[in-house]
Amino acid sequence: MGLDLDGVLYALDASVIDLSLTLFPWAPFQRSRAAVKLHTLFDVATAIPVLIDITGARGADSHVLDRFVPEPGCFIVMDRGYVDFPRLYRLNQELAFFVVRAKGDLQFRRRYSHPVDRSSGLRSDQTIVLTGRHTRHTYPIPLRRVRDYAADIDTYFVFVTNNVSVPAQTIADIYRHRWSVELFFKWIKQHLRIKRFLGNSANAVKTQIWIAIAVYGLIAFIKKRLDLDHSLYTILHVFSTTIFEKTPISQVFQRYDHEPLLMPSSNPLILFDI
Repeated sequence: MGLDLDGVLYALDASVIDLSLTLFPWAPFQRSRAAVKLHTLFDVATAIPVLIDITGARGADSHVLDRFVPEPGCFIVMDRGYVDFPRLYRLNQELAFFVVRAKGDLQFRRRYSHPVDRSSGLRSDQTIVLTGRHTRHTYPIPLRRVRDYAADIDTYFVFVTNNVSVPAQTIADIYRHRWSVELFFKWIKQHLRIKRFLGNSANAVKTQIWIAIAVYGLIAFIKKRLDLDHSLYTILHVFSTTIFEKTPISQVFQRYDHEPLLMPSSNPLILFDI
């Protein structure tokens, strides 16, 4: 990842999976919509989810922080939906590090300002204390506030973290790796067809989502275990066309490298040669 970190880097986020309110009345989201929310704690280095929680779409994202106990020394990067200082303080007490994008109405007082290299995009690196009516009690110890400018999208980002040892540039780079969990959600929805469900009950929906996650995990594990250069989609396609073969997986991909398999067409696959 190009990051000098002593602990594992996790990206935490949630994605909404839309449902029909007529077919799934048990999952109301908005007036005419139903949905469930897929919460995922994602190991950035291995590209494999380590925690999945499926809930109703109306609940706050930060509630998932109550569902797991992080290992000491790990880093968890999150977006603004997880700015919940009582829960962030619990992460700090459990010796985990967090990097979260701050909300615009954050109330704080600056204690110290540290020098930064403005040519890298950094604008400030500060030690702060919260001064909000509730936050000064729910997170009573100092925090670190890092402000960064992304020239490619002309946007300023403000991060809050409890880690004071890594460079400020590393904090900004950690947040950029949060995009990996977004790519995971995109891949799941595009390639594993969880937009159409075979059953209408809550158990049927959760079961189908879990099957999709299991398929992704197996493909990612095989890619890493066999050190394959192919994309996850290519590996999924190769498996779909060789599922009834007894050839070892490593030999299947050696054959694929020499004779690429045909991409799927609109015609159904012929499973048996009669």
